[in-house]
Amino acid sequence: MTQDELNQARTNPEFLTYLEKTRVDAIKTKNISALYEVLDSLLILDLEEEKVNDVYEHILKIAFENVDNIVNTGKKLRLEGDELYYVRSFYEHAIEKWSCDDIEGAKELLFVLSNIIDDGLLQRALNVHLIACSKNYNLEQFYENMVNPEPSELEEKYGYFIVSFQEETEKILKDNTVVLKTLQHNLQHLLD
Repeated sequence: MTQDELNQARTNPEFLTYLEKTRVDAIKTKNISALYEVLDSLLILDLEEEKVNDVYEHILKIAFENVDNIVNTGKKLRLEGDELYYVRSFYEHAIEKWSCDDIEGAKELLFVLSNIIDDGLLQRALNVHLIACSKNYNLEQFYENMVNPEPSELEEKYGYFIVSFQEETEKILKDNTVVLKTLQHNLQHLLD
């Protein structure tokens, strides 16, 4: 969108009414995909921070409730339908903690997420995140030292996650086998 298109959208009463109605309906029906549509629109248009925070809180609440229900049935999350949004919200929450220098909180969320998803590529990528947390990298150091600044073309579902690194993922994992085993031992209680 051009700056002019953004300004038009910000002041278009029909669009703003639609956005508000969608927000209210999505909260009422706990529709996480619609809430993400609203959140993304609010962020792109740089609208009311209070509403952004409210929508994000509802997303987290819905995601955590549903993830708990799914995991308690012995299933793992797939990157399909609403489950993609549950994984996205967990991931974004971990990254938010990491960006606020809560490396331990981020590590715990990333560990749990890596153990409850059914996707090898993302699971391996999350293990790379965990390795960075174990090295006490802050988020900026992670980007500078590990993340590929020119990520490869992948399926759209991976667009919400960092899955491309400066070194081959398998090499990073192999070189840090001991770190991952220690993490597994130290954080296993979070899965019980």
